[in-house]
Amino acid sequence: MPDRRTLTTDCTSCFALCCVALTFTASADFAIDKRAGDPCPNLLSDFRCGIHDRLRPKGFAGCTGYDCVGAGQQVSQVTFGGRSWREAPETRERMFAALPVMRHLHELLWYLAEARSLAATREIHADLDAEIAELEQITAGDADAVLAIDVDARRAQVNPLLVRTSELVRTGAGRKKDRRGADLIGAKLAGADLRSTNLRGACLIAADLRGADLRRADLIGADLRDADVRGADFTDSIFLTQSQVNATRGDAATKLPPRLARPGHW
Repeated sequence: MPDRRTLTTDCTSCFALCCVALTFTASADFAIDKRAGDPCPNLLSDFRCGIHDRLRPKGFAGCTGYDCVGAGQQVSQVTFGGRSWREAPETRERMFAALPVMRHLHELLWYLAEARSLAATREIHADLDAEIAELEQITAGDADAVLAIDVDARRAQVNPLLVRTSELVRTGAGRKKDRRGADLIGAKLAGADLRSTNLRGACLIAADLRGADLRRADLIGADLRDADVRGADFTDSIFLTQSQVNATRGDAATKLPPRLARPGHW
């Protein structure tokens, strides 16, 4: 099973790839427009952010919501051997192109590692191990190998295992409510019993989930931006990522799976 530390963002080992490679669009998430490949004006010479402790007040809430799932340091230290785009300008284009591909691959590894950690998935552990080993070999490759990956095809290959994981976990809890892909923008779900609900790909933007019970709910791909999750219980939810949590509004009473960190802006 993958070491979860390699799937956790470590900005100190990255060449600020998300601050350069990604596009910013002036909005509630970003105070400015920025083209992909242009360094953010807040980026310092040592790859640190000059307003890291003031991102949200300065209009960069999108930065606090982003999580690369460890892809940044993998590309920086493994794919490109620790040479930065400043040291080796000829690597810029390929390094920046590798970041989103690696992030997709690391996200899949995150999901697979979570599936493998569950007792309910024992019957598919061998299949999960095989998929994890294959992905780890790909992510350890050079830039040519990473950039040659068909991300959509890889997701399609992994998806049946993730769907089966969801079925095993939620059926074991005796409930199988299906709200897959549901439009729940701004939904009033305070105190709702959403245990073992399939919320795969559901749109929960600005939903009121205060005090909701989401134990064993499948949250893969659910859009939780600006959702109010104060007091909500995500303890045993599956496929919840740090990016999703970072985009919500929670408090000290919000219960998270132990693998996820409580966002500083809560």
